[in-house]
Amino acid sequence: MASSAMGSCKSEEVDIEKSTQSEWVLNPPEPPSPWRVVADSVRKTISLYKLKFSSHKDQPCTTLLSLLHLFFPILSWATNYSATKFRKDLLAGLTIASLCIPQSIGYATLAHLDPQYGLYTSVVPPLVYAVMGTSREIAIGPVAVVSLLLSSMMEKLVDPAADPVGYTKLMLLATLFAGIFQTSFGLLRLGFLVDFLSHAAIVGFVAGAAIVIGLQQLKGLLGITHFTTKTDVVSVMKAVSKAVHDPWNPRNFILGFSFLVFILTSRFLGKRKKKLFWLASISPLVSVILSTLIVYLTKADKSGVKIVKHVRGGLNPSSIHLLAFNNPYIGEVAKIGLVVAVIALTESIAVGRSFASIKGYQLDGNKEMMSIGLANIIGSLTSCYVATGSFSRTAVNYAAGCESLVSNIVMAMTVLISLQFFTKLLYYTPTAILASVILSALPGLIHISEAYKIWKVDKFDFLASLGAFFGVLFASVEIGLLVAVVISFSKIILISIRPGTETLGKLPGTDLFCDVYQYPMAVKIPGVMIIRVKSALLCFANANFVRERIIKWVTEDEPEDDKRNSRNTIQLVILDTSNLVNIDTSGIASLEELHRSLSSHGKQLAIANPRWQVIHKLKVSNFVSKIGGRVFLTVEEAVGCKSQC
Repeated sequence: MASSAMGSCKSEEVDIEKSTQSEWVLNPPEPPSPWRVVADSVRKTISLYKLKFSSHKDQPCTTLLSLLHLFFPILSWATNYSATKFRKDLLAGLTIASLCIPQSIGYATLAHLDPQYGLYTSVVPPLVYAVMGTSREIAIGPVAVVSLLLSSMMEKLVDPAADPVGYTKLMLLATLFAGIFQTSFGLLRLGFLVDFLSHAAIVGFVAGAAIVIGLQQLKGLLGITHFTTKTDVVSVMKAVSKAVHDPWNPRNFILGFSFLVFILTSRFLGKRKKKLFWLASISPLVSVILSTLIVYLTKADKSGVKIVKHVRGGLNPSSIHLLAFNNPYIGEVAKIGLVVAVIALTESIAVGRSFASIKGYQLDGNKEMMSIGLANIIGSLTSCYVATGSFSRTAVNYAAGCESLVSNIVMAMTVLISLQFFTKLLYYTPTAILASVILSALPGLIHISEAYKIWKVDKFDFLASLGAFFGVLFASVEIGLLVAVVISFSKIILISIRPGTETLGKLPGTDLFCDVYQYPMAVKIPGVMIIRVKSALLCFANANFVRERIIKWVTEDEPEDDKRNSRNTIQLVILDTSNLVNIDTSGIASLEELHRSLSSHGKQLAIANPRWQVIHKLKVSNFVSKIGGRVFLTVEEAVGCKSQC
């Protein structure tokens, strides 16, 4: 009697506990509306700024200081700056300046701009970033991929050879738009936009761009006068083939190739022996100096060696008057600015995060966007084109032992001094050397090992990488980007439309229910089929596919290794919705059809572990009442209700 009474009490306690858990599931607070979510997001963004000043509201000076610290991080770390750190930053700044000067001139020619614009871009943007940026190692300036991207899109609007002034105006306007977009991304905390370009797409795009850039440098390396403006490999190779068959001067190739071998050799030695990193860093500048002396002393320019000629010196001139907002191409220029803004941010943030992780500190993505954006806005007003973080110069800056962004200031001041006093010395610099400097930087942009890793991990990602690579190589830079984005989004859409389902079994000795294919030891519950949807959203795109898949498993042919479980004895189908974050009306309609189909075969449907938004919508649509209230907190609890079905 006593034992039966105790058993009865325990049974009642279990029933009460299960009833309580069901109440937890069926009666949660109403989830916030979409407008509430947006309002909360805006409120949180504003509160981040208010929080900085709330403790100092009665102290205006302290509040102003906090505001300055927020927007100018240099004020935070400058108080702990020391002479030892300055010595390291001075060496690092001089080292990257020796690499920056020849690269900047080369990248400006790649962008179809006069050489001085590359040097201008290595002065103002690094100074702006130095006071606003959060990365300690990143080196700001012109980069090869952005230069190629700008020129390939801009020359479709204005021919740089026929109208160099009009072309330069559009480049400066595109830089302003890029800066505005980048700053807006940071202010509105829209960093996710940069993630539209996947890692695999960037690997393929950069590799393709590196090859295209290399092929275009054959113009300078071979001393070709007439060359195609197209960027695809077929057009470039046709232009090279035609030029080689015409009379051409081999002195350009001999001079350029000789110094290319010198730069690559010094880089190889720098990688083999870390103490010789400086040799690889200064080799481009040494090449420029020596080749310029050779041409000047031998009068090689009289014998057909092409030279840079005039490079305008002096401080960065104002370019406000060149920003023509009444230009008929302003809409197209704004689109170019948007594309370039995303590409530049992607490269810069990727570079910054790579070295920040090595040093063990976090990079503020939104502040990075704002700092680079403002650097480009101010740059567009001071004769600069789009600047961003350079991987090659950042790597050199890190290897040189930089401690802070003072190295950027040292680099900018060195370039400024060169602009002020040494531009006349660049008159006899051969264009073949600039081509060699750019060619020497390209191997670092082609990551074969990374492409192989992508192939091993995800074949669809590798397809996106190949699409970007061949798109850039055989069509154009923008087509390559478009192909990569389309393939990446196709992957997302395909996964969304065909999310897949998995049958669950109970792992012996545990309360866990897992995929029976991943865990063959998992035991299926007699008379019960447990199915989990492998998607975060059940919507119009995938609802019918999921419903048909479940009905096929339950009421038609089962997988071969499930036939011995007597399909006709299944009484209960449990849908584990733990992965499901949200559901729309199409998803609910598909569940109702699933319920009707199962009921017609004498089977019942139960829902386990629904999320907040899901259970709210199922209740509002009266679906919970249609399935007899069979909604449970866990799969195990749902299995326990089989006897009631």
